[in-house]
Amino acid sequence: MAQRDDPNAVTIEPSGFTPLADDSGRPRRRLQPFRVVLLVALVCVAAALVFLFTARSLEVVVEAEGEVDTSISGIALPFGNRYLLRPGEYTLTATAAGYRPVSTGVTVDDSAAQTVELVLQPLPGIIEIGTDPPGATVIIDGDPAGESPLGPVRLAAGAHDLLIRKARYLPHERTLDVTGRNERQEWMVQLAPAWADVAVASEPAGAAILVDGEVVGETPATIEMLRGERQLILQLPAYAAWQKNLQIEAGGKRDLGVIQLQPAAGELVLSSEPSGANVTLDGKFQGRTPVTLALGPGREHRLAVFRPGYRRHTETVSLPAGASDSKTVQLRARLGEVQLHLEPEDALVTIDGRPAGRGSRTLTLPAVQHTLEFSLDGHATERRRITPRPGLPQRLEIALLTKSEARLAGIEPEITTSLGQTLLLFKPHESPLSEFSMGASRREPGRRSNEVLHPVGLRRMFYLQTTEVTNAQFRQFLPEHNSGQVAGTSLNRAHQPAVRVSWQQAASFCNWLSRREGLPPFYRQEQGIVTGFNPDATGYRLPSEAEWAWAARARGDTLLKFPWGDGFPPVDVVENYADKSSAYVTGRVLNSYSDGHVVSAPVASFPPNHRGLYDIGGNVAEWVHDVYTIPSDDGTTQIDPLGKSSGDNYVIRGASWTQARLSDLRLSYRDYGQAGRDDVGFRLARYAE
Repeated sequence: MAQRDDPNAVTIEPSGFTPLADDSGRPRRRLQPFRVVLLVALVCVAAALVFLFTARSLEVVVEAEGEVDTSISGIALPFGNRYLLRPGEYTLTATAAGYRPVSTGVTVDDSAAQTVELVLQPLPGIIEIGTDPPGATVIIDGDPAGESPLGPVRLAAGAHDLLIRKARYLPHERTLDVTGRNERQEWMVQLAPAWADVAVASEPAGAAILVDGEVVGETPATIEMLRGERQLILQLPAYAAWQKNLQIEAGGKRDLGVIQLQPAAGELVLSSEPSGANVTLDGKFQGRTPVTLALGPGREHRLAVFRPGYRRHTETVSLPAGASDSKTVQLRARLGEVQLHLEPEDALVTIDGRPAGRGSRTLTLPAVQHTLEFSLDGHATERRRITPRPGLPQRLEIALLTKSEARLAGIEPEITTSLGQTLLLFKPHESPLSEFSMGASRREPGRRSNEVLHPVGLRRMFYLQTTEVTNAQFRQFLPEHNSGQVAGTSLNRAHQPAVRVSWQQAASFCNWLSRREGLPPFYRQEQGIVTGFNPDATGYRLPSEAEWAWAARARGDTLLKFPWGDGFPPVDVVENYADKSSAYVTGRVLNSYSDGHVVSAPVASFPPNHRGLYDIGGNVAEWVHDVYTIPSDDGTTQIDPLGKSSGDNYVIRGASWTQARLSDLRLSYRDYGQAGRDDVGFRLARYAE
């Protein structure tokens, strides 16, 4: 509104609107066709130039016979077996008659040229196989395919192994070259015979012909015999069978001519009484009766039948051709006398398993070896073998033992361990001192308080080692064991007694040796520690104190005080004690005594005692089985005492190379301990049963 009142304002006037003139009345220009064509051509040329400048060459090589068609997806310019393509992903397809089509992806990159190789797989071929004669088994590549004629069968192209088999014909092998690609191929195989024609005749004719045991005809005849080694037999009654092995070549012919058959031998079935006699025919051994003999027809044969203890039988025998007979020869025994004297008189006599009565008697028996058995209730059966001699009577005295006597007689008087240790058998129950007093009288010089007199009895038989266990033997159990040395003198030589052995180690050695020899261990152990014992076991153990005392002291009906007798000191060198040569080691010695050893001596260096035991009262003291206690003097006789099952200390018996005093050298002297010492070893014992 203010602008309207402004005198200087410029007024804008509206202009008039005039519509466009309608020039339809004027003539239009037409687009000429050649220009359109030119434009399109220019566009195509431009596109072609762009394609040519950006396209890459792809060569397609296809391995197949015949015409091959290839195609590729997308825009591609073919030039023979090449295509021009822009980089990218394409699908290439190749087909050919008789082949399986192939389609594969192809990546075209910026490389100037690329090549793709395709291998087309041919389709199977169609084959037919015939044979003359038909009915043969056809095997292709090791697998049965059927019988001839075979086909049509589809088979992959390529080489295949063909095998054709038919009974009585040679196998046919060849390689089939199958073309494939649905092409039809035929093979015809002529099979070759696997036999030869063999002409066979015989005199006389009519013999049965057997090939490999099967009858195939009668002479004369021409027979088919399969190739290889064949057995031909001709058989005719009253004639010996003719036999020959033939090597037959397939396809050939063979004439054996006329075979002269020989009259058959007669057959004699010979037996004898008794049986088992030797038989010779014309001086040739034929076996033992019963036996079947072949006798040549038309002549006599010299027959001999003989058996030890019987008279020889001889005669001549004959049989017609093909005849058979049987004969039993009664052999006459050559007899001898056996005079039996039995104790007890009612014992049963059995001869070769047959009862022959009871008691003493004179037997007349064939002069061959016989087994005589003598038995009686409550007694051990005894067997003897004897061969009677004609004209020379024999005397046989038999005294049967009771079973307990036989059992005792069967116990070995001496045994040897697997380590070579010798143990002697002792039967204290047969001794005058089977019961005796252990310990010493209070009035005995040198007697100690632990030597209480008490009665014991020994009933069980036992074995006792003749020597103490040596270092060499103990090291079989404990290889690292070392008995050491004293003042530079060795205790560790192989044949010296093993010392520095604790009671537990000695007992463990016993169990180890028992197990080694398959004996029941005597000691019970838990984690290697002896905790008790089994008194019924017959394995190795330490001698009981009573056994040791009996073996060392009981001589006849007296008990020894010292190993050499009752006087002191010893006059002769009898054991290894502390003598003048060991004074610098022991400090105390037996005056005027010299045994020649400073420390322990090799076992058995001194004479054995009256029971054949070495070093039983010297050299080294010995562990025994019993737990150490002070014996009771209540007068009760203990039978085969073994003491407590366990304890802290164990008894040591016998003197050693360290001792010289009267008290220590007495056989009733007792010591105790548990740990090993330089002068303590051990010996083995075990129950006999």
